[in-house]
Formats: sequence, C-alpha cells, structure tokens
Amino acid sequence: MTSTRFTDTTQGSAAIHRANSLAEDVYEAIFNQLMALKIAPGSRITVDSLVKEFSVSQTPIREALGRLEGEGLVVKTHLVGYRAAPQITRRRFDELYELRLLLEPDAAAKAAAAMDAEKLAILREAAGVMAGREGKDDHVHYSTFARLDAIFHDKIMEFAGNQLIREMLGFQHTHFHIFRLMFHWRVTAEALDEHQALLDAFAVADPEAAAKAMRAHIEHSRDRLLPAFD
Repeated sequence: MTSTRFTDTTQGSAAIHRANSLAEDVYEAIFNQLMALKIAPGSRITVDSLVKEFSVSQTPIREALGRLEGEGLVVKTHLVGYRAAPQITRRRFDELYELRLLLEPDAAAKAAAAMDAEKLAILREAAGVMAGREGKDDHVHYSTFARLDAIFHDKIMEFAGNQLIREMLGFQHTHFHIFRLMFHWRVTAEALDEHQALLDAFAVADPEAAAKAMRAHIEHSRDRLLPAFD
C-alpha cells in the first residue's frame, strides 16, 4: 500500500512533502479530503486552488484528478471543470446494498472453499485489522480504511472466481461512495471487527461461516450509514 505523506489538511497549510512520487502524494491528499468530506460532494474543485494549497504545479494536480475521475470520485464537465461526485441518493444506496447482499455472501462462501495460505495472507493484509487500530489521525485512518475495504472486498470477489461479478461491483465504485456518506469512527471501528469475523471463517475454509459473516457485515454496514439520509 502507498503511504500517505502530507500534512493534516484540517488545519493550516497542506503543502505536499515531495517524496518518491509527487503525483501519488497529490492523489492521496485529494482522496483523503474527499473521504473526510473536506471537499463536499458536488462542490467545485479548481486546479488553481489546489496548486496554491499543495504548492505544486498543475501537472500532478490534473493527473490526480484524472485518476479520481476514473474511480468515480470526481466528475469533469467540458468547459466547466471538475467537481466532486455528487452524493449517492437513498434509492441508489438501497440498490447497492441489495446488489451486495445478493452477490457477496455467495462469493465469500466460494472464496472460503478455494482458500489457501497465500490468499489468506493477502486478505489479512487488506482487511486492515491491525493497521486500522494503530492509526492516530482520524482523517488519514478513515480514508486509508476506505481503500483497504475496497481492496479486501475486491480480493474476495477475485478468489471467488467470477470475474464478471467482480468487474460489475468494481465499476459501481461502491465502497468509495459509501464511505463518503459519513465520516465517523463507527464506520471503521465496527467494520474492523466484522472483517476479523470474515478472516476467521476464511482461516478454517468454512464456506457457510464466510457467507454468514459477509451477510452480517453488509447488513451492519447498511445500518450504520442509514442515518446519513435522515
């Protein structure tokens, strides 16, 4: 995983510290602001303002925004520029969770049946259970977990062996949009425990337990985020 190398953007300057990859650092900084809702859904994102904020040229800014556009987090309109993607509607939210409940428990069962030591090691790293509990900066912790969560679920889909379902769920950018609904510790703290339950089922290659843990995880995730629509 790429480490985050930027100052806290909630107070004062957010100048990027140049390290191995400036473009990657700029991407991480903007991604974190989107996840932590510092850049509000639907708000305009101007290249010039980011140039000033991060003290970098336009090139890495535009590269980062292009990457975020590909992930569904940024929308580019001809002659208008960039905006943060609008927040998902309640109807879209319900549809996404209905889709996940139809597909992911069964995929978890298939992944468990195909589990081996190498796959389990990959899932343990992506689950973020240890790293998630060590984070000190809530904004960085939250955005980092958003990405880990996406990777964790994508890897389960990969190990389940249905590439079409994996691509379909990935195309929805489900996890990033869901995480933008509510910046709250519960979204990560409780999900970490649920990821551990999934890992426990995968560790003993128990398809039934994996399906049950995945269903509970998705249902609890839905219930945690429903207050965002109140």
